[in-house]
Parts: sequence; structure tokens; C-alpha cells
Amino acid sequence: MSRRRRRKSDSNLGTIIGGVALVLATAAIGVGVWVLNKQAQAKPVLDKVTLCPLDGPKEITAVLLDVTDPISDLTATDLRNQFQEIVASVPAGGLIQVYTLTENPSQLGLSFSGCNPGDASTVDNWTGNPRLVKERWEKGFQKPLDEIAGRMSEGVAGKQSPILAGIQRINVEAFAAIKYKDIPKHLVVASDMIEHTSTYSMYSDGVDYSKFQKSGAPDQFRTALNGASVRLLEFQRPGMKFDSLQLAEFWTKWIMSNDGKLDRFTRLEGIR
Repeated sequence: MSRRRRRKSDSNLGTIIGGVALVLATAAIGVGVWVLNKQAQAKPVLDKVTLCPLDGPKEITAVLLDVTDPISDLTATDLRNQFQEIVASVPAGGLIQVYTLTENPSQLGLSFSGCNPGDASTVDNWTGNPRLVKERWEKGFQKPLDEIAGRMSEGVAGKQSPILAGIQRINVEAFAAIKYKDIPKHLVVASDMIEHTSTYSMYSDGVDYSKFQKSGAPDQFRTALNGASVRLLEFQRPGMKFDSLQLAEFWTKWIMSNDGKLDRFTRLEGIR
């Protein structure tokens, strides 16, 4: 009888050991799959130049900086702070493009174009390399944008201020691109918001939307924003006599008439 009990106990013990081994093997496979998923999430494949995901950016933010005239140091400081806030809001995988507006509407300058590759906080120590990610983020994204922020007080007096043409060009060359068709789009315009061209000039016609509608500007500068959000950062220059509220009303009407969405209109600190 004792021998039979031992054989039965041995059999039960073998079943238990086998069950434990199966559970451990299943757990190991699960951990392996989790690690592979974590590595895939922590190390997205990026373009070496733009730092954008190879399958395309998650969203696009275009910033138009009006450098047709210089601005005061105080205004430049406020603008720099606003710009840094905008940069910080770009998510990992989001594309930011910075354009400069000159007096020539056909010479819109592209100062920066690249994606936020994610900083060290987006990678854990086990499955990623925070040091390399931090280095890539600083050299390819944060440093060049900091350099642009440092030059925001620069500007050269120009004969025109073609803001509408600048927005139109950004919309056509960036937002309307097939590869960006289905992603969220954000436009930021930092300017005195005084449109001044031979087609329509607020200096001669005032901030009057009805006069604008009677000019050739609505047809010449119409552009389908297709739901893009627009944020306006308005600053005043020495000698300006334009009311910020009137400017806000004018641009709100124009944005809505071109199927855009006004995110906010901010009056920057400085000369009034």
C-alpha cells in the first residue's frame, strides 16, 4: 500500500511540475512580446534629416514670423516666450515648420522644418537609450529652434507686408500636400497683422472688411484652410495707430470665410 501511494504522489508531483513549467513558459513569452512592443514604441524609425517618423508626422504646425519691420525688445521677449510655448506643445512625431515673411510674397523663407523626435522622458531605461534620444532631440530640434527664437527682434523695414500671400503660400506648399492631408494642422502668425500690398492696404483703406471685399484681394488671396486652427500673435510697431480689436475682427472674418478656425488672438506686450 505504501508503494502505491508513493507512485501516486510521484505522479501528482510530476503533473504539478509540468503545470508550473507551462505557466512559466507562457509568462516568459508574454514578457518577451511586451519587451518587443515597448522597444517598438520607444524606438520609432525616424528620418535621419527631418527626424520625422518614416510613416509621416502626426500633425503639422506652421509658424509665420513677420520680419518686414523690426520690433521692440520687450515685444521680442514676449514673442520669444510665446514661440517657446508653441514649440513645447508640439508632440513627439509632430512636424513644425518656421517661415519668415518678407516684403516680397514670392520669397517666403523656410527657416526650419523638422519633427519633434521625443525627448528622454519618452523612453524608459530598460528598453531604450535616454541619453541618445536626448542628444538627438537637442541637436536636431530644440537647438535650431532656440536660435530662431533668439533672432526674433531682427527685422528690416519693407515696402510691403503681404500677410495674406504668406498664409496662402504656406497653405498650398505645406498644408495641402498629399502626405499631410489627413493630419491635424495648426497655423501661427506672429505679425502686426497690417496687410499692406498694392491689391489691398490697411494703411489707405483702414481696417474695413467691407472695403476689403470690394477689392481684388479676396479672390487673389483666397485659400482653403479646410478646418486648420489659426493662432494670431499681434504686436504693434512704433507709430502704429491701429486698434487691436478691429484687427482681431477683420482677421476672424477672413479666417472663417476661408474655412479656418480661429484658435486665439493674442496682443503681445510692447509699444501701444
